[in-house]
Amino acid sequence: MATLANPFETTHAPPPAAPAPNHNRIHTARDPFLLRPLPCEDLRVEFKIINNSRLVREPDPRARGACWSAIAATALTLVFLTGVLAPRLLNTLAGYKLEKLRSENRTLLEERRNLDLQVAERTSPQRQLELARRQNMVVPKASQVVHLDGKGDSSVAMLQEETGSRGNR
Repeated sequence: MATLANPFETTHAPPPAAPAPNHNRIHTARDPFLLRPLPCEDLRVEFKIINNSRLVREPDPRARGACWSAIAATALTLVFLTGVLAPRLLNTLAGYKLEKLRSENRTLLEERRNLDLQVAERTSPQRQLELARRQNMVVPKASQVVHLDGKGDSSVAMLQEETGSRGNR
């Protein structure tokens, strides 16, 4: 779509060129405050606002394939790095677990030694005698002791159920 020129808009045109110098033999004094012209002073710059918001890029059929190729290459690289680094990572984690188990084993062995020592202290004959004295226990007389010998007729005591008043169960 073409744009129409706006006749009411003011433009910045360069000033008209100075008239050709008159080649008289009379030389006038040069103005000491006159500046030399700036570079590109005679250029004119115009700006036009362009709205490209309605433009739609034409799809490139090769760009889609390139995108999928990049995704596939990234996925293969990720699989390769996982395959290379996973055993090392698992080995390091197994080492940490092994050291933790060794530490736990040392702790449990120390605890077992302490418990064995406590059992030995509590079941010692001196401790048993001390506890018996505290509770006023005395050693029984020989007439109060009944020895059970296991030389029986190998019969076992059995509870028999009464029949009659309770009925059949």
